[in-house]
Amino acid sequence: MRCASHFSLRLLDEVDRLAGESVPIAEINRRVGAKAQRLGVTRPSYERVRQLVHEARELHRGYVSALQIHLEVVTLQRGPRHYEKLLSLPPRPRLRDRKRL
Repeated sequence: MRCASHFSLRLLDEVDRLAGESVPIAEINRRVGAKAQRLGVTRPSYERVRQLVHEARELHRGYVSALQIHLEVVTLQRGPRHYEKLLSLPPRPRLRDRKRL
């Protein structure tokens, strides 16, 4: 089995997306491997996928999305003044922005 020396951006985005769900790392590895096969690129190693999943989950920790703020205001869990946070909300951190490929 050949292993990838670097990640394509599409695979990095796939790891990022799946890490946000409550999916075990082994399942993420299977899905990323299947996507690599569909894309015709080398399949990444389990160890590298595991490292990237942990990094992605750390990036997502503590991030509050605009949708989450909106839903909390609508359901009265937060006051309307929290809409001001939407103006200064940074974009969601992504693995592709942190990695030099």
